[in-house]
Amino acid sequence: MDEIPGIPLIGEKLPHFEAQTTAGKKSFPGDYKGKWLVLFSHPADFTPVCTTEFVSFQKHYKQFKKLGCELVGLSIDQVFSHIKWKEWIAENLKTKIEFPIIADDMGLIAELLGMVHPAKGTNTVRAVFIIDPKGIVRAMLYYPQELGRNMDEIARMVEALQVADRNKAAMPANWPKNEIVGSDVIIPPASDEKTAATRMNKYDCFDWWLCHKKVGKK
Repeated sequence: MDEIPGIPLIGEKLPHFEAQTTAGKKSFPGDYKGKWLVLFSHPADFTPVCTTEFVSFQKHYKQFKKLGCELVGLSIDQVFSHIKWKEWIAENLKTKIEFPIIADDMGLIAELLGMVHPAKGTNTVRAVFIIDPKGIVRAMLYYPQELGRNMDEIARMVEALQVADRNKAAMPANWPKNEIVGSDVIIPPASDEKTAATRMNKYDCFDWWLCHKKVGKK
């Protein structure tokens, strides 16, 4: 399968682009340097599932802000549509959308980021890019149009990546409620015999290759 050019992969820097948003023109990733960013696309304004998602993102906005993370939406709609849709949500659902929405009416940004999947139509799928303060793509999620996203999971991913970075560790399944190690983090596997031999004396281990520690513990 041929690689689609232009789509950023995990570990790569988000491609530079400028965009018109409901909060004015913004430069990516430059305007968000030093912050975490969740950049997500939705199929279209004034659609049922997308409306529920935007309300949910807004309800979780304080949670993201506490993590030093900003939200930015995107769809192939004009800025006038975004503004009217935000007004409709505020008036009818009593929820003010406080984060910006990119107006990608030409579809160039969506194409650059691989947000349009032809087999699912000409609108953007529900893509999510989690970008770190250095502008590096740390995670990518793609949902079909018919499936709304879980905002708790996206926030969990942002927090887990931050904890992993601070602790130079990996995160277990369902963190912080893992069935084996609870809220502990996973120590990277030993890469030599000496480390393997001493590993079990330093950490809590099931074996030298499966060790864990409390968050923040050296």
